[in-house]
Amino acid sequence: MSKSLKIKLSIADRVYPLTIDPEQEEGLRKATKKIEEMIRRFEKSYAVRDKQDVLAMCALQFATQVEQKGIDKVNDQEHIEEKLEALNNLLQDHLA
Repeated sequence: MSKSLKIKLSIADRVYPLTIDPEQEEGLRKATKKIEEMIRRFEKSYAVRDKQDVLAMCALQFATQVEQKGIDKVNDQEHIEEKLEALNNLLQDHLA
């Protein structure tokens, strides 16, 4: 059983103390880094009034990426099923 780890993450000029499993640390730190990079890009590219606006845009972008991956996965699965069905038909024709 792993022990809990106490870390502090800084997001949008705020520090968030967390108690986590050690296995989560790398993912949390990478996610924090991505959020901070995204915040800098939004602040540089757009006139934003406050951090909440930037954080809302970050949340929207991350949620969009998750949804798009789900859509892409369904499309890929449908494409694979079509190819397998065509291959199966070719094999059935060849064996008949």
